[in-house]
Amino acid sequence: MNDGINCLVERLGIIETEIFISQIIREPLDYTKWQREHYADMSLSELNKKAVEYAKNSRS
Repeated sequence: MNDGINCLVERLGIIETEIFISQIIREPLDYTKWQREHYADMSLSELNKKAVEYAKNSRS
């Protein structure tokens, strides 16, 4: 848990991390259901391609 929080703080900063955590706590998410709805039919290579695209587009 501490590693995850530290990672968020490093990437987002303290204030944005607090906002992120408060939003997650307010809106419960069934990650397994969400993942199956969005990525169940996607191949590993397609998922990797989307992840790489996202990383390129989200860089500051």
